[in-house]
Amino acid sequence: MAHFENLTLEKAMYGVPGKSFTEVLEGLDSSENYRGTPLESLDAYQRQLKRFGIKVSGKNSDRLEKFFENSTSAALFPEYVTRAVGQGIQRGSKVEDLVATVTKIEARDYRSMTAESVDNTKGLKKVDEGEVMAQVNIRTSPNLISLSKKGRLIVSSYEALRFQKLDLFTIMLRQIGAAIAASQVEEAVKIIENGDGSIGAIQSRAAKDGKLSYDEFVQLWGELSPFNLNTIVAGTDALQQIMRINEFKDSAAGMKFHGTGELCTPMGAKIIHVPNMTSGMMIGLDNSCALEMVQAGEIMAEADKLIDRQLERAGISVISGFARIFEKAAKAVTFEATV
Repeated sequence: MAHFENLTLEKAMYGVPGKSFTEVLEGLDSSENYRGTPLESLDAYQRQLKRFGIKVSGKNSDRLEKFFENSTSAALFPEYVTRAVGQGIQRGSKVEDLVATVTKIEARDYRSMTAESVDNTKGLKKVDEGEVMAQVNIRTSPNLISLSKKGRLIVSSYEALRFQKLDLFTIMLRQIGAAIAASQVEEAVKIIENGDGSIGAIQSRAAKDGKLSYDEFVQLWGELSPFNLNTIVAGTDALQQIMRINEFKDSAAGMKFHGTGELCTPMGAKIIHVPNMTSGMMIGLDNSCALEMVQAGEIMAEADKLIDRQLERAGISVISGFARIFEKAAKAVTFEATV
């Protein structure tokens, strides 16, 4: 097994089907070989950064040109970019609060599964000997899930960036990741609202007197049964009305908001703020069974351009899409969108 200081790094390591650059490195230089050593806490990529003395964070971080001191270390740059963007996606993402599962595929075509909602309100009927149990039909969706590319182009030049500290460049890359995460959330909410082709638009009802109130939450909680109301998706207009509800303004809710910045509701559901969602609509859902996220591969960066310092139009993107799971696991309340 090759030692990390003797590995040959090349562009082709970014083109291995089904594997990231780090996974390819791990195959050549497994972290298992470093248990009980000072390098135990590092993965295969981080060991390569150590090999070339590249510091990507902190006040003593290196300048971007450090990656390009030789052709071997330049091969590490695209992975640095994708990791920084990935950190931004993780920090800015609310998708994980909306989806029940993430399905990763290595293609652009995908069919999900659909199933009838199981009615638990009446309990399970006793099945006598010889009787047939009630059926729940599970089948492959007749429609392909629509996957779309979400990303940004880095428009700059190597000369403009070469002397910049990596710590600052990382912050900018994280913001790219945050923008990608925001677009994923917006798409997820649109799929909940409008359906995915197999399941139609969300069921909705109008709020009494056109205003959101505590009673609307209570009614929504009951309407979702047997699913659990654990997530509220709200635009800015809905959020402003919710924060004025007396029951929401109790001391415990106020302390949580002022102490952590996290909003809660009288029902204990988590609120997801989606600024660009449809005005005049609030969605309640059970995030354990309402939505599936489908992702084709990992974060993609144009490795050839980044390695060759062609930053003028280097793209960074993610391909993803969403599918509804149980139709009745999400419901909407409409209201007058006045502040």
